[in-house]
Amino acid sequence: MSHLDPEQLALLALGEPVASAEESAHIAACAVCAAEVEQMAHAAMVARTTMAEGELEQPGADVWDRIHDELSLSAAVAADPLAASQDRAGTTAEHAADSSTADPDTAPAAVFAVSEDPAPAPEVRDVSAAGRVPASSRVRRRRSSARLWILAASLALVVAGGSVTWALVSSNLTPVPVATAELDPFPDHPGAAGSAEVSEDDEGGRALTVTLDGEARADEYREVWLIRNDGAALISLGVLESSSGTFAIPAGVDLAEYDLVDISFEPVDGDPAHSGDSIVRGQLERS
Repeated sequence: MSHLDPEQLALLALGEPVASAEESAHIAACAVCAAEVEQMAHAAMVARTTMAEGELEQPGADVWDRIHDELSLSAAVAADPLAASQDRAGTTAEHAADSSTADPDTAPAAVFAVSEDPAPAPEVRDVSAAGRVPASSRVRRRRSSARLWILAASLALVVAGGSVTWALVSSNLTPVPVATAELDPFPDHPGAAGSAEVSEDDEGGRALTVTLDGEARADEYREVWLIRNDGAALISLGVLESSSGTFAIPAGVDLAEYDLVDISFEPVDGDPAHSGDSIVRGQLERS
């Protein structure tokens, strides 16, 4: 069978049981359809789980215009539903403020309000063998149209150009740079150059990101090290498989002592010790 209709995949991403046994088997075997369901389910999950994390900005009207064009929606839903919802919420809030007997539990709190009489669902592609959408599918789609608008808004949160201030919500989770180093080449590798940066998150976890420009050898691999400034001890962080890589720094490592970043060529000989063939090395400096 051909790929499932995008609207049906959206309903499945929301947890709606709208797939037949044959369609479920198709999703299990089709990487394209399975990936679409997974991506839309992740977008809906992000939107749901971040509602209470902080205040959200209402996206501009151009965001709904892009969603409208991308989904090829009809002219009946050309107006931005969030703008209409905000107007209704504002009117309700004004009425509640003017009433001395207003119940605070009934005050509007949802960011995404949906009309009680949602607009008709957009035209969908043929999904039946006869080239028509079965009546039962049309009923399911009308019943679930409100959920589709919420999914569209959820996708807008993730991919519509930063209209929602997710960065403000998650800023405390973003690792920040705490130390950097320029990695200078050793005499045997004059064409090499590199850099290193240590970042730390709000829970104290640290990571070292390195970049390296230079030769690669088919019979050897490149290993990243932290070396104590007296040269008496060193810690292997892992293998650099491309021109850049990020490595977790073990808890308890004092970067005031282990402040030398080294990248070396290592032979495939089973010996975990440093080969002595360093490519680049540099000293970390606190940011």
